[in-house]
Amino acid sequence: MGYSPSFVEKMKEIVGDMRDPEKDFDIRVIAGFDDACSACPHRGETLCSGSVKSNNKVMGLDRRTIDHLGLESGRVYKKSYLVELTAKKVEPDDLDQICAGCSWLEYGVCKEGIALLNEELVQK
Repeated sequence: MGYSPSFVEKMKEIVGDMRDPEKDFDIRVIAGFDDACSACPHRGETLCSGSVKSNNKVMGLDRRTIDHLGLESGRVYKKSYLVELTAKKVEPDDLDQICAGCSWLEYGVCKEGIALLNEELVQK
């Protein structure tokens, strides 16, 4: 997908922490630059320097996610709460709207992940 090695490593770290049930930590929810952006080669000072279109796409993904989950931008939540909330409020097909424009959507990996998260919630 053309990502830089440093971005791939940062995403592996973030995903690993999110999937680790033994780790619980604070997450500040924001519509804008976050930890995932820190290793992106297109990171500008205050917005994505890839293009205005890229910046708008990323901001839209953030806003739709925050809105769908009923979160407040700028507020701090526990990881465990966000994972449980996602399992309760997001169905795989919701990603068609929430993640519209994301290049990962067509691969189905995220929908599979949400389906697994939903199954885990049912099993609890």
